[in-house]
Amino acid sequence: MTSHKSGVVAIVGRPNVGKSTLFNRLCRNRDALVHDRAGLTRDRKYGTARAITDATVTLIDTGGLHDEGSMSSHVDDQVQTAVSESDLVLFMVSAREGLTAQDIQISEELRRTGTTVLVAVNKIDGVSHGSDFAISEFSPIGFKDCLPISASNGHGLQSLMESISAQVPTKESPDNGETTALPVAVLGRPNVGKSTLVNALVNDERCIVSDKPGTTRDAIRVVLNRDEMSFAFTDTAGIRRRGSVSDVIEKFSVVKALNALRGSDMTLLVIDANEGIVEQDLHLIQFAVEAGTGIVLVVNKWDKLDSEQRVTCRREISRRLRFADWVQIRHVSALNQEGIEVLFDDVARIHASGTIEASSSELTGVLNELLMAHSPPMVRGRAIRLRYAHTIDSHPPSIMLHGNQTSSLPASYKRYLENGFREALNLNGWPVVIKYRTGKNPFEDRQNRLTPRQQRKRDRLRRHRKSL
Repeated sequence: MTSHKSGVVAIVGRPNVGKSTLFNRLCRNRDALVHDRAGLTRDRKYGTARAITDATVTLIDTGGLHDEGSMSSHVDDQVQTAVSESDLVLFMVSAREGLTAQDIQISEELRRTGTTVLVAVNKIDGVSHGSDFAISEFSPIGFKDCLPISASNGHGLQSLMESISAQVPTKESPDNGETTALPVAVLGRPNVGKSTLVNALVNDERCIVSDKPGTTRDAIRVVLNRDEMSFAFTDTAGIRRRGSVSDVIEKFSVVKALNALRGSDMTLLVIDANEGIVEQDLHLIQFAVEAGTGIVLVVNKWDKLDSEQRVTCRREISRRLRFADWVQIRHVSALNQEGIEVLFDDVARIHASGTIEASSSELTGVLNELLMAHSPPMVRGRAIRLRYAHTIDSHPPSIMLHGNQTSSLPASYKRYLENGFREALNLNGWPVVIKYRTGKNPFEDRQNRLTPRQQRKRDRLRRHRKSL
């Protein structure tokens, strides 16, 4: 065990004071959504402050306190949870708007928590004599440290980082490295229960849940350790059909969701059992296939169906998933936490099977068996020959096949090979990627020169034709 400075810092304040902008600046990324519209952030978002080099600081980005929106009470609960988890609270206010009644109310609430508070006066670039104004304007709220900054331009951030580093505690930390968490994206259309599912998986009110579609806007990552394995579930915003998306915030949310999908190894695709599997769900499966993730189809709200409706739902899903019958299907009720436990086993098992351990000779043996069972079609009177196979990559499992005229293989035969390798190697739950390489003809650049005898024979044939 070694002593190391580390702590948790919650960024709180009223709406639209620049909390997410500062979060992105200190974390040196763009994970948090940023826009001029107030009330954009709702859930707690965690990140590591990479700009602070001499301490390990976990930042929590929070929504605006005491907003007037419909989600206000849920957002306030999330902020209170973040404050209770923190060693230091970074209270952000805006120099452009000055000290408001909301700021005074929040300062009183923070004082009652007993947590150390550091005031950051943001947007000083928008006022004259910014530093002097920050100290004089916000000193009445009664906190000792009051630092003027500009989160968008970086002014004053060095002093802020030094102050944060000086106030985080020194803790005992193990010398061993961190366990890499398995990234799992929770994907689906709006209001199918993604946030409820994530809360059920982590057994905590981690994400805001509401009957109103579009509650989740950002991609919220939650890490959970279970059975000596670490999972990183990412709750994403609901993805509607492209033609239905017009709001700029929803567009940003969809981009965040798709980026989370591309950065994951596994996908929990959530659908509503009452609606069954619809066209947009099939598009989302295709997105997951293109991203190369393992897929578990989670049929949520299963408790709402009677026995006859369940039979109909199963039949319809089976019919519409004929193009991807390798997808694992689970029926759950996230609200009642029914069928949740098996999802951990599914994710761990499918992820483990995504590594191809077969040698090149074994893969070639599987290929030969598939060729003997169903040979490729002829192309222009010539047979397509596939000679040998070897592994390219894992997660998704990828195989290279070598042969001749491979570009002429029809799509139906390629699907046959994919399904054959998936069954032989037990790769259920994964989209199998097969690439093809055609060998080069070693004689294609060489001219077939005639011998003197062949040349004399050709000349005689030419003279004979002219005489006719």
